[in-house]
Amino acid sequence: MTDQDLFYLLALLKVDGVGDIMAKKLLTHFGNAEAIFKAKTNLIAAIDGVGSVLLKNLKDNSVFEKANQELEFIKSNNIKVSFFQEEDYPDRLKHCIDSPVLIFSAGNINLKNKKIISIVGTRQVTSYGMEFCRKLIEDLAPLDPVIVSGFAYGVDIVAHQLAMEHNLQTIGVLAHGLNQIYPKTHKKYVVKMEENGGFMTEFWSSSNPDKENFVRRNRIVAGMTEATIVIESADKGGSLITANIANDYNRDVFAVPGRVTDKYSQGCNDLIKTQKANVLTSAADLVYILNWDIENKPKTVQKQLFVELEPDEQKIYDFLVKNGKELLDIIALQCDYPIYRISGILLNMELKGVIRPLPGKLFEAI
Repeated sequence: MTDQDLFYLLALLKVDGVGDIMAKKLLTHFGNAEAIFKAKTNLIAAIDGVGSVLLKNLKDNSVFEKANQELEFIKSNNIKVSFFQEEDYPDRLKHCIDSPVLIFSAGNINLKNKKIISIVGTRQVTSYGMEFCRKLIEDLAPLDPVIVSGFAYGVDIVAHQLAMEHNLQTIGVLAHGLNQIYPKTHKKYVVKMEENGGFMTEFWSSSNPDKENFVRRNRIVAGMTEATIVIESADKGGSLITANIANDYNRDVFAVPGRVTDKYSQGCNDLIKTQKANVLTSAADLVYILNWDIENKPKTVQKQLFVELEPDEQKIYDFLVKNGKELLDIIALQCDYPIYRISGILLNMELKGVIRPLPGKLFEAI
């Protein structure tokens, strides 16, 4: 993308009434941003959703001055700019209808052929949450995932720190421009973050960390990653918004369960209860559901030898071997056992290591 292309894109995004969806619609129709500004009014008016107010705003020349100022900031600070139609734009984010037209980044970010996950949660992270996050990232480290979070207090900064400790690439998605760091106490992490990873944002240098920007930031966190993990959350919070966005984007969501009496497990427990998230008890759950083990090597699953099964257990095991993953209700029906009895049988089989439970009351033979 040339400086001229970027200049007109910046100007377009500064036009009142032009959000990401409208900008993409106009760019798709006219080919590039410069052509939009030079197009005849009647041609622009023919685009669905364009009204008289937007037509008037497109004639506001002040957007060019603002675009020039931002372009100077980008060039003088060695900011990388990714356009949604170009190859270097985060691949998964491209497929989100409301993704940013432009992403600004700093550091050494490389997302090619990478496993990318986001880890989010409460700003009041507990020792339980920190320990789970530590173990999770430690166990995932051999797979070299990219760890994405929001660089905020609590779970976010813990995830970034642990990723850096294990030499994993980590990306902080910011709710403001790249001319500042929020919170200020996290400035001490910036240099190390940028050495192997860095920062991304859709916001200009003129943007402050306003409340509404954090919600917009969350869609990038959810959209650019393969899965979103909620470590801890109260019954309300930004991490639950991220989880809901991830669900809307058809991404996998995982939540760490906790005691029903723990304030910062309520949000996670609710996500699991309402089937908006998979239960996450260890890195193995994530690896299995995302098929990461299958991607890296042929999956070799051997039946455990010398495990003695009761006749009813053997019947269920043979059924699962033959039919693959099945719902608890179907297993009960086909094997002719009442639900109250089969639940106990399946638990015993799970403890013997011959079956495993899956999300949605599914079971499969090992």
